[in-house]
Amino acid sequence: MSLFGGSSKGIRFEAFGTSHLIVIGLLVLCMIGLYIGRNKLKELNLRKVEFGIAGLLIVADLLYNIWMVKNDIWRTSDSLPLQLCSISLYLVILLLLTRNKLVYEIVLFTGILGAMQAVLTPYLFFDFPHFRFIHFFGTHSLIILVPLYFTWVIGYRPTIYSIGKVFLFLNILMPFIMLVNKKTDGNYMFLGGKPETKSVLNYLGEYPYYIVSLEGVLLVLSLLLWVGLREKNKKLRKETEISM
Repeated sequence: MSLFGGSSKGIRFEAFGTSHLIVIGLLVLCMIGLYIGRNKLKELNLRKVEFGIAGLLIVADLLYNIWMVKNDIWRTSDSLPLQLCSISLYLVILLLLTRNKLVYEIVLFTGILGAMQAVLTPYLFFDFPHFRFIHFFGTHSLIILVPLYFTWVIGYRPTIYSIGKVFLFLNILMPFIMLVNKKTDGNYMFLGGKPETKSVLNYLGEYPYYIVSLEGVLLVLSLLLWVGLREKNKKLRKETEISM
């Protein structure tokens, strides 16, 4: 079997199989480690590391496209970088290169919520150690970890207005994605139908009504994420810092 081939025969991915559970466990450990070590990381100059991760993601995306072309599976209907996680990947790269606060506000929600759903219910056919398995979980994990790094280490925080910005961004993007879907017979951002694999969309009604339901779910999850990561009461935060 080829670890770079286009056929999943012999290494077909199994949801919540051993390799999948290991990846989820490693991601959770990285998130915990990032949070526990946030104060020590604040003392370091990690700008070169940020550039390095951005470069790594650019190379990973380039290799992925080369792999698709080489195996004759690159198609305008599903290979353009217009899925939510692909868009979030480019936003993460932009955030790492610029440290732009608006980019952070958008990718904090699109990245964490979108990539987390992708990690738990992946649209994937190749198991470890295939290139696509490593690429898929490596990039999606960084889409989650980078915004958390900017929250816990760099000190950026979302506001209630950040949620409005995310919804504005997505709803401006949606008509363009629908037009591309129509022109390419694609299903980017699953705006043309549900994915073949199980996902949260299976519980949100039939097409096109699940799109409205999904926006409701996104709003609830965004509010929960904002509550968990927003800047807490400054007075309480200062008292906590003094006591430490």
